Amino acid sequence: MNGPKHKLCTKLSSTYLRKWWITIAIASVLIVGGVLVACQFSVLINAIVDRMVALRPGAKTFGWWAKPPVEPHISLYIYNVTNADDFLSNGSKAIVDEVGPYVYSESWEKVNIVENDNGTLSYNLRKIYSFREDLSVGPEDDVVIVPNIPMLSATSQSKHAARFLRLAMASIMDILKIKPFVQVSVGQLLWGYEDPLLKLAKDVVPKEQKLPYEEFGLLYGKNGTSSDRVTVNTGVDDIEKYGIIDQYNGRTHLPHWTSDECNRLNGTDGSIFPPHIDHDRVLHVYDKDLCRLMPLVFEKEVMTSNEVPGYRFTPPEWVFADVESHPENMCFCPAGQPSCSPNGLFNVSLCQYDSPIMLSFPHFYLGDESLRTQVEGISPPEKEKHQFFMDVQPKMGTTLRVRARVQINLAVSQVFDIKQVANFPDIIFPILWFEEGIDSLPNAVTDLMRFAEQVPPKVRVALIVGLFALGVALLLLSTFCLIRNSHRQSTLHLEGSNYLATAQVDMNKKQNKDTQPARY
Repeated sequence: MNGPKHKLCTKLSSTYLRKWWITIAIASVLIVGGVLVACQFSVLINAIVDRMVALRPGAKTFGWWAKPPVEPHISLYIYNVTNADDFLSNGSKAIVDEVGPYVYSESWEKVNIVENDNGTLSYNLRKIYSFREDLSVGPEDDVVIVPNIPMLSATSQSKHAARFLRLAMASIMDILKIKPFVQVSVGQLLWGYEDPLLKLAKDVVPKEQKLPYEEFGLLYGKNGTSSDRVTVNTGVDDIEKYGIIDQYNGRTHLPHWTSDECNRLNGTDGSIFPPHIDHDRVLHVYDKDLCRLMPLVFEKEVMTSNEVPGYRFTPPEWVFADVESHPENMCFCPAGQPSCSPNGLFNVSLCQYDSPIMLSFPHFYLGDESLRTQVEGISPPEKEKHQFFMDVQPKMGTTLRVRARVQINLAVSQVFDIKQVANFPDIIFPILWFEEGIDSLPNAVTDLMRFAEQVPPKVRVALIVGLFALGVALLLLSTFCLIRNSHRQSTLHLEGSNYLATAQVDMNKKQNKDTQPARY
């Protein structure tokens, strides 16, 4: 044989074929390495992701968690009552006009962070709201007419009290000139205004029963650092607990509901979740104002504008269902069947100082049609506008996009002994709905996510192909050269045998010739 192949085999004969088993061993190691990469590479990558996302002080991800590099917005839509007098005097159906959005940008930061010995971190959350008139339909000074929540809460709570107490309440309201509807600015409705009932309660209610605020506002006391102390798992010791609440104000469970399952607090704040999420995972989010864990189930796969894949999770349809439709919700009825909410509503009065506040999705999305038609002016719900959802990056468990949409309603009870509300029927009266969320993450965050999502699979394929190809090539080449060398050795052995046989014959002939007697 001539040419490069002959030279290569000659080289192999002089180097490898004397130790052919080394070549085969190396080839076998490469092939086994390819198999291991095929089977275990994902495990290695997951371990790297786990270490990268775990909340370690000083790490980049810790900084993003402590002070998220995003600017969330909250958009509020208020149901302005346009026929309050006719509603009270003539029994007409209330007519509302949805006005909004009134938009606020938010700044989030976790402060007073303390690292605990049990793999947890404790902190207080600081939220700063800034009004964005450029994104709003008008200024905060816009005036709206809405139900008088402090008054109607008090009258509804008095429905089952002694009659003389209701009559006394009516007299007090007469003196203070309190009416069932108030005309306030948007800013006052959200951030607080002086209410005569609250002012009176401050002076006459026993200290242990006093409310922790002196003004009424739907977002009163929320613009600043919260006094609530939150403790979450870092994920350093157990990645499956990453970001999950361990304690909230020292409690591991809520005190409100009738079972430990419904009182659970082991969800996240919604910004992060344990990584490696699949379609079957049920995510849980806890927010104090929701008064419970909010379950989220997979809906579909999505792609962000900067090509980061995500999973969309939404509340299941049964989350605010009545107990007839979903008996498991019975534990959210603290006083038994009579206290259960209608389909599409969730009673949070136990978290709101017994005020009859009911939560729903905007426009009573997923609720009974009868709730929406109790008043005029609310259009039918639309999934695209009124659905609550979170888009989550499954590999790292980071939230990509959020639309937390919730509506606040007041459950008003008719009380005949209080003349100011004697004509106010039993009704679920909508107050406002809001949409809180983020549209996207900074490039520094999404670049890391895209790298974690796209690069490892390509590296895995390249390693598998490279290791298999090199291992198989070495194995075939060494086997070929080994067989070839063995054939050459057999040929040489045969030639040597023939030569020896011929030599032996010649020698025998010579010996025979020498032993024959000479002839004369």
